[in-house]
Amino acid sequence: MKKNPILQKRSGSDDAMSLGEKAYQAIRKAIRQRRFRSGDRLRETELAEMLGLSRTPIREALARLQVEGLAAENGQRGFSIIEFDHSIVTELFVMREILEGAAAKLAARNAQDAEIAWLRDLHNEYADLVKTGKSSQLTEKNRQFHEAMALCAHNRFLLRMLEPIQDALGLLGESNLLDEKRARENLTDHEAIVSALESRNPVNADEATKKHIRAAYASRIKRMFSTPKADDA
Repeated sequence: MKKNPILQKRSGSDDAMSLGEKAYQAIRKAIRQRRFRSGDRLRETELAEMLGLSRTPIREALARLQVEGLAAENGQRGFSIIEFDHSIVTELFVMREILEGAAAKLAARNAQDAEIAWLRDLHNEYADLVKTGKSSQLTEKNRQFHEAMALCAHNRFLLRMLEPIQDALGLLGESNLLDEKRARENLTDHEAIVSALESRNPVNADEATKKHIRAAYASRIKRMFSTPKADDA
């Protein structure tokens, strides 16, 4: 796989990052890796031990997650991941459709050829995972593809709006992509998006992405209503 041509441009050091920021980024990473689920408690002492930090930066990070709508404070119980019901999931996918559609449109206009080639590489790697039946790796590769497309838009304000949405997706429980049919549909959708980007067609890129997000929403809602309440996401 080619190296990320966007991240190669970036500079900076973890040394310059505050402890609160480090805690925030670490918890966000854990969320995106689906290590937490809707309704899980976020215990300060456990997080501090896990990250090797004091409780003060952990508390700061949890407060930021609360502002972003991913965590809630429940009196003496402390913080917990918000409970995702039908309304919240619908709101999430509505905004995802709008913002990712805009990201695809901007990427068609602004991305460098090397960046679009990077997206093609990610798409091909996803295709290889589907063909070889490595379903356990599909969710991470899919996340990489969508985050890469957001980066290719080259719009810092859009990127900031997408970050909490991408985090929230990690809290929806079992991935739709564990369903072989949906995994293959996802492959077809991504091919349409990449092809539109390669042809530098903003309208087609926008439409293909919105169609893709609507299909993902339909699959998620179907899963919510067909799963026993204890396993709902």
